[in-house]
Amino acid sequence: MAGATRKAVVLASGGIDSSTALALARQQRFEVHALSFDYGQRHRRELEAARRVVEALGAARHIVATIDLRTFGGSALTAGIEVPKGRDPAAMAAEVPVTYVPARNTIFLGFALAWCEVLGAEDIFIGVNALDYSGYPDCRPEFLQAFERLARLATRAGASGEAKYRIHAPLVAMTKAQIIRAGHAAGVDFSLTHSCYDPTPDGLACGACDSCILRRRGFWEAGLPDPTRYAPSR
Repeated sequence: MAGATRKAVVLASGGIDSSTALALARQQRFEVHALSFDYGQRHRRELEAARRVVEALGAARHIVATIDLRTFGGSALTAGIEVPKGRDPAAMAAEVPVTYVPARNTIFLGFALAWCEVLGAEDIFIGVNALDYSGYPDCRPEFLQAFERLARLATRAGASGEAKYRIHAPLVAMTKAQIIRAGHAAGVDFSLTHSCYDPTPDGLACGACDSCILRRRGFWEAGLPDPTRYAPSR
């Protein structure tokens, strides 16, 4: 990656947030190593989107790690639990929803940290945000700060003082509209991304799950056209 100054592992889910985080890492002249997960999620649309986004934005390498969180279940994304529909944002933030996947970001960051050790990288980018975050506890700044401390304690390079790991969460204090504006300015083609928890068999977004509602509202508040193909309302 011409002009890159140092390496970073960027978590790439194929959604608005991770795609914007990847674009911002590129803007900061990082050599991007994109990491996605086939974790037994209820559909593969997000993995297809991640491949499209990484290809469009560019990366030194893109790995899709395979793990199976269906082994534990406990989430509407990894078990036979219905995805909530039609909730208002206040209801979304009032409790941890059933779309929360137990310890998912902890697991994902652990994989990213392992790849950092192999690459000799010290920087990890994750596209979480704590404002429009649907009540997920592993999207909070406190969690990210704690994981950064863990990374410096639990690795050979960190414990020896050779590396000072940093967790970059450039979107953590942004609204969805602000993230969309930032991604647009950084060159993200949002038509390549996918957000819906429960798409139709032919790939249309449901338009009614928490993620679709936040996405729709974000584009409207950002004053930008939403390129998402939604299923007809019933």
